[in-house]
Amino acid sequence: MTAVLTGIGTALPPVTDQRALWDGYFRDHFAGGRAAERIFTGAGVVRRHAVVSPLDQDLSGWSTQERMELYDRYAPPLGHRAVTGALAAAGLDPADVGQLVVASCTGYAAPGLDVRLAASLDLAADTQRLLVGHMGCYAALPALAGAGDFVTARGRPSVLLCLELTSLHLQPPTPDVQQVVSHALFSDAAVAVVLRPGGGPGLELVDTTAVTDPTTADHMTWAVTDRGFRMTLSPRVPDVLAKHVHATVENLLVRHGLTTRDVRGWAVHPGGPRILDTVRDVLDLPAEVLRHSRHVLREHGNCSSATVLLVLDDLLTTGGLRAGDPVLAMAFGPGLTLYTALLRVT
Repeated sequence: MTAVLTGIGTALPPVTDQRALWDGYFRDHFAGGRAAERIFTGAGVVRRHAVVSPLDQDLSGWSTQERMELYDRYAPPLGHRAVTGALAAAGLDPADVGQLVVASCTGYAAPGLDVRLAASLDLAADTQRLLVGHMGCYAALPALAGAGDFVTARGRPSVLLCLELTSLHLQPPTPDVQQVVSHALFSDAAVAVVLRPGGGPGLELVDTTAVTDPTTADHMTWAVTDRGFRMTLSPRVPDVLAKHVHATVENLLVRHGLTTRDVRGWAVHPGGPRILDTVRDVLDLPAEVLRHSRHVLREHGNCSSATVLLVLDDLLTTGGLRAGDPVLAMAFGPGLTLYTALLRVT
């Protein structure tokens, strides 16, 4: 039995123009620094989404408790919309769901978002739940692997929701360049996918793989502070990824008798323009194959764990894929960790 991704649902908060964010808020927030403006204009982002835009309300001085109260307000309805859309796209009812997996690193409560959604969706009382927290941008792929394992072992559908509200973690003013980078990139989104046992059109989950380089653990962090969650994002991240991308991808593909030239769809997490350039160069890929990743970065920003699912959705919608085509998804995050997933169009 195989697990097949058969439905995707998205829910996006209001959109904000990147230039308007700089002119209307971040120019003053970063004291009009030229370096900060260059980072904003060079981030590859044109539009982003936010449940709370700094143009409307400045959260930079808020406590973590106050921010978590906002997460508890905004996350459940956004997640509900995404899951409802995914179930409709897959032709399933809530009663069909055997497992609900929720991945999020931007908010916490107990009972958690998974419990809130189980109630609002009217899932059966015996629906199994799994909450994947604080893994960061790559969380969608290990969560997808876990959901796929449930489907193949139990023969019942699983729903995965990746929901991130990074806008709630606006930090106090600082000259730290790493903070400028994170504030220039990150965005809010909720994306849900349905996996069901074999058969039907969609994407079969073939295999996943991971590599973590703990010697570079300080290059990317996501720390809980008294003023929300604070990102550390070293400019050395692309260089570290360059050391691992080729071997990781090659090992995954070789296991299935494939090479990079056989892959017909690439869903690479757009952590930023340099990361996409690094993947392109290390794997010697034509620039065109990463257009879906760049499109998502341009139109939605970096939505942490939800981003690679947005790229998959764009790829399925506009990528011209055909039955049998291999698809490779890739995401990166704290650790430093690189996750890949091989899928096949059914």
